Amino acid sequence: MSTNCCVPAAPRTHGGFKVLGKATNVWQERLQAGLGRVINASDQTMGHLEEEILQRTRELERAVLEEASQKKADLTPPVCPVCKNKLSRVTGGYQRSYQTRFGEVTIRRVRGWCRKCKSWRFPADDALGLSEAGSCSPSVQEMAALAVSKLPVAEASAVVERLTGVKLSRATLDREARRQGKKAQNKRQEMDEQMCQGAGTDQRVKALRIKKPAEPFTLVIELDAWNIRERGKDWGQAEERRAAGQEPEWWRWVYGGTCFRLSQRVKTQGGRSLILSRGTVMTRGGTDALKQQIWAEAMRHGLGEASEVLAIGDGAVWIWNLVGDRFGQARQRLDPWHALEHLWAVAHALHPEDETAAAAWIRPLKEKLLAGDGVEVITDLDGVITKLRGSRREAVQAERNYLDNNRDRLDYKGAKEKGEPLGSGAMESTCKQYERRFHCAGQFWTKDGDEALMCLETFWRNGRWSLLFPHVPSGFDPSKN
Repeated sequence: MSTNCCVPAAPRTHGGFKVLGKATNVWQERLQAGLGRVINASDQTMGHLEEEILQRTRELERAVLEEASQKKADLTPPVCPVCKNKLSRVTGGYQRSYQTRFGEVTIRRVRGWCRKCKSWRFPADDALGLSEAGSCSPSVQEMAALAVSKLPVAEASAVVERLTGVKLSRATLDREARRQGKKAQNKRQEMDEQMCQGAGTDQRVKALRIKKPAEPFTLVIELDAWNIRERGKDWGQAEERRAAGQEPEWWRWVYGGTCFRLSQRVKTQGGRSLILSRGTVMTRGGTDALKQQIWAEAMRHGLGEASEVLAIGDGAVWIWNLVGDRFGQARQRLDPWHALEHLWAVAHALHPEDETAAAAWIRPLKEKLLAGDGVEVITDLDGVITKLRGSRREAVQAERNYLDNNRDRLDYKGAKEKGEPLGSGAMESTCKQYERRFHCAGQFWTKDGDEALMCLETFWRNGRWSLLFPHVPSGFDPSKN
């Protein structure tokens, strides 16, 4: 049976690539033979055809990449990639092998001494994106960063091998993902500093600033936090500490925020709220780190041009302190569902054994609260308190004081009229999405490790992946998927 019709046209030679002329005929013969076997096998499908083409073409792709990379290395001038001074004591023939998308390639490079930097340099490494420590090509670096930011390392190793054919040990995958995470942290710091200084020459970073709309707009900022389990000073000493009456401290706070323009919040046909464009930050570095990152993100989304700023949180004191420090003119809103939790605490204090009675008691107060009558709810609680004594009075008084401290943040009627979000649901759901990766069974993290992976995930979510990996097509934006 003839299978010529099943074979793609042979690639044309380009620029004197020797490998194409030598390898193409062999590739065609092997591919035709393999496809013929699959076509004639009654139990094999298009999936088998795809696999055959992938496997038979891989060596040709590897050889082409190796030759093209060598050509680029040979054309790289002996100039220091850091200070741009001409190198001295230049010698050639230094080989190094790299794991690539198509297999291992070996490249010969020249080395020279930079008198200014007082360091040996390999200019070709910088030209090929291989200047950092490690033995992975830029595409494999990206694979490691993306896979490990989404999956535990053991699973990521198997998934990468199956989908791409690239075999990376767990240790290599983990090490490379950490390197890329650290690079992401440095890039984030650079971007934030440029935003704070209003300077910077990177056009891609400048392009992150969203253009000011013709109409006045409201910038919405939501803040929240969640817990992550880390190996700390107590690691391996749990039994000893418990025996001494001390509970090991494994859980640490992760702080996050999101910001978007109110005009970017729309409703789907089903009535569900959808945010078309927003920026997210997430850090294990504490509230000071969050303060810097969320301010820079807010500036990218037009903080300086916004006619109004709205900050929404769950009532945690650190949220209002941060808002007051960085966004002093912002209107503040307490998430209504957290306010209702405090009303439920009152209901259960009044009816500890009767859930039906508690639900009946809270119903009219809930309606008042969501209708914007928060002050009236506080007045109603004052009336309840006068009839109580002892611990129940103390419990209700504490919840009443909480609502009173937030009385200026309870304007839910005004929020509905303006089409604003009532609560911080967008940020809370984002925290849960991060938790899916960091709360896998049996996982304990280190502060450096979790911060690195969170930073990678945030670049991905914000559609800035190409800032870390410039080979990614400019039109690719995972935030739009």
